[in-house]
Amino acid sequence: MSKITFIGAGSTVFAKNVLGDCMMTPALQGFELALYDIDARRLSDSENMLLNLKQSSGSTCEIKAYTDRKEALRGAKYVVNAIQVGGYDPCTITDFEIPKKYGLRQTIADTVGIGGIFRNLRTIPVMLDFAKDIREVCPDALFMNYTNPMAVLTNVMNTYGGVNTVGLCHSVQVCVPHLFEHLGLEQEGVKTKIAGINHMAWLLEVTKDGKDLYPEIKRRAAEKQKEPHSDMVRYEIMQKFGYYNTESSEHTAEYHPYFIKRNYPELIDRFQIPLDEYPRRCVEQIDRWEHMREELVNNRNLVHERSHEYASYIIEAMETNVPYKIGGNVMNTGLITNLPREACVEVPCLVDRSGIQPTFIGDLPPQLAALNRTNINTQLLTIEAAITRKKEHIYHAAMLDPHTAAELSMDDIVSMCDDLIAAHGEWLPSYE
Repeated sequence: MSKITFIGAGSTVFAKNVLGDCMMTPALQGFELALYDIDARRLSDSENMLLNLKQSSGSTCEIKAYTDRKEALRGAKYVVNAIQVGGYDPCTITDFEIPKKYGLRQTIADTVGIGGIFRNLRTIPVMLDFAKDIREVCPDALFMNYTNPMAVLTNVMNTYGGVNTVGLCHSVQVCVPHLFEHLGLEQEGVKTKIAGINHMAWLLEVTKDGKDLYPEIKRRAAEKQKEPHSDMVRYEIMQKFGYYNTESSEHTAEYHPYFIKRNYPELIDRFQIPLDEYPRRCVEQIDRWEHMREELVNNRNLVHERSHEYASYIIEAMETNVPYKIGGNVMNTGLITNLPREACVEVPCLVDRSGIQPTFIGDLPPQLAALNRTNINTQLLTIEAAITRKKEHIYHAAMLDPHTAAELSMDDIVSMCDDLIAAHGEWLPSYE
């Protein structure tokens, strides 16, 4: 029996999406869906939810929960990763509150920025432990990473973990539908090309019947900018740099040095920037969970429709050899020629029985490559810090982050990093 292992299966809603998708896919019937999580109650919740879905859907997939990670992984053909190390309390709170004492504000803090750096530093050691187990008990498995920070973790698993890894983020799938819906444009028949880095990939081409749609997109976006709306940051980037990017405005605001600035407080209202957005979402999700839990976990009539998450489509393509196109995060093996080869990039990939086959992009427009490199600099220094365990590289990563560097002095950045290291305590390994 072929096996799909889900690490972080206590993420019940996401487990329903990904594994529910697998259960709805004819080619994946009979697979074992192996669940693993360090939270026993949440693991049990997800197991019960999937057993109810199996019963109501008639799927022949076998649902099995494991308390031993290595046994959950043993013999797996595919591994899905959706963990969060440290959770909202204490680690997300720490990522926001200590920088706030230095006057450094954030919105999501899960990709780059000071919050993204420390999320990486506490997650990388855990991921490398996964990699050690995978090399031992399922060395040929495809590791599908959904955990943020996407680019760094996918890079680490490929470069230092020795595990065949693709990073998956739904920002590529939703980029054009959300843009066209917001601008009142019809999407049918539209051809697109998207590439860059995770959360900062670019809509490089958008055409219909051979006609470039960017002039009309920009015209409508300029009209939208005259009144407040939820995507003002991305439209501003598009107006100034020429292209629309994949990730939401609340994320994008903290990837650049232009929007969250103490000396320009009016920008927060002007561009509708939701400071402290991620902690607010966490609190709301925690408050909603008990009600959602009853709907999901104990619902014997639970139903599911296949979602837009890539995982089941990748597995289906590899099992059936029917090609499928994704936007995947992979190592830059000459794919984007004006970004560093050491970087993880997000590019169109063809998937079939041969696995994930990324496509060649060539040079990005120079201004887009330059914006990507500002984030790649922080990503690569964060990896250096995690692998060498040298504190100086944590400082380097933070000092190279565009938003952090635009707001704080070097001395304050070092002091803030020291405070974050101390506050994280045992969530981090020791640094010299």
